[in-house]
Amino acid sequence: MKSTPKPTKKNIPVYQPDLSGNEREYVLRCIDTNWISSRGEFVERFEKGIAEYVGVSHAIAVCNGTAAVHVALVGAGIRPGDEIIVPSLTYIASVNPIMLCGATPVFVDSDPKTWHVDPDRIRAAIGPRTKAIVVAHLYGSLADMVTLREIADEHKLVLVEDAAEALGSTLNGRQAGSLGHVSSLSFYGNKTITTGEGGMVCTDDAVIASRMRKFRGQGLCAHREYWHDEIGFNFRMTNIAAAIGVAQLERLPAILEAKRRLAQWYAEDLAGCNIELQPEPPGVVSSRWMVAALVENSAVLAAVRSTLAAGGVETRPIFAPIHRMPPYAPVHGRIPMPVAEDISSRGLNLPSWPGLTREDVSHVSSLVRRAIDEFSLAVPHRVNIESLEVKTMPAQVGAARPAVVA
Repeated sequence: MKSTPKPTKKNIPVYQPDLSGNEREYVLRCIDTNWISSRGEFVERFEKGIAEYVGVSHAIAVCNGTAAVHVALVGAGIRPGDEIIVPSLTYIASVNPIMLCGATPVFVDSDPKTWHVDPDRIRAAIGPRTKAIVVAHLYGSLADMVTLREIADEHKLVLVEDAAEALGSTLNGRQAGSLGHVSSLSFYGNKTITTGEGGMVCTDDAVIASRMRKFRGQGLCAHREYWHDEIGFNFRMTNIAAAIGVAQLERLPAILEAKRRLAQWYAEDLAGCNIELQPEPPGVVSSRWMVAALVENSAVLAAVRSTLAAGGVETRPIFAPIHRMPPYAPVHGRIPMPVAEDISSRGLNLPSWPGLTREDVSHVSSLVRRAIDEFSLAVPHRVNIESLEVKTMPAQVGAARPAVVA
């Protein structure tokens, strides 16, 4: 078979921010007015803008997305000894704050059809100490929040929506970040909109909102200066960061349009290739934060990433299952999570920033096709992960239930 010509080498990162709007102007305004810390007009403007966009009553800016999850848990009343159900297939920032609250993560596996946490496994994992469910949306797609909200309400659990990767995604017309009892957003440098580092917590619950504001700012009482009646955190966002966020939010519709367009380009270029792009569940319109995909197996994954790297294209792997990582494996590591492990073993993220051109996407896609073709994997032979059995101890039913980790 005639080999495909090798495309010219480029330099295409997996992500880079677009700062072509009013970011510079607003940051200089902060400097010119000396409002560079956590007070200033842009913090309030950014909070109000996010609340209006997401469709919630309260949005509270914090210093990063991990702090957002932490403040959401504390604001929702999570305490030492509580158990929090969480997917293993997510970024570790969804889980570390659980431990920092003195609570215990109870890991559950994913649904192979959506890659998101499996609602049936969540039902099976609920126990007498369960207080909350943390749901992480992956790469811009959304979990089945309708079913998960029903489960949470039925069992009187707090549903924490980690929407760090999903700003701009919708489920049945509702924005990500408005679908749980409380939610977290991230504005890290590679997110759909960025503040460099930054996050936001959102809720319609006035009591939770009041607690989150208090804990964000060192546990300061609302009506007495320099009086702290609870231990809090210094998780505030700076006015400079918020200024960048305000400028980014002004262009969010255009950024989302560009990202969805490039995802469509990938779908067109990779049609008929033995690669599976992340599915979009019914009712979901994804922001396409990252174009994520699965290949045949881990060997093909290594070959594809190597070929793209040689062609000047950066990629990233799908998240590793957290229950296998050293801080968690001693207690949780022997619990099988076959779906999460399968997706992680053969998944990757392709370049997904909004400034990519049609030519850029064609270059990336041609390298993917060449790598798969050279390894003679044009015909699918995937493992049917839906047929894999989860073998657990009877008391566990697909989830770890360890003793509380101090």
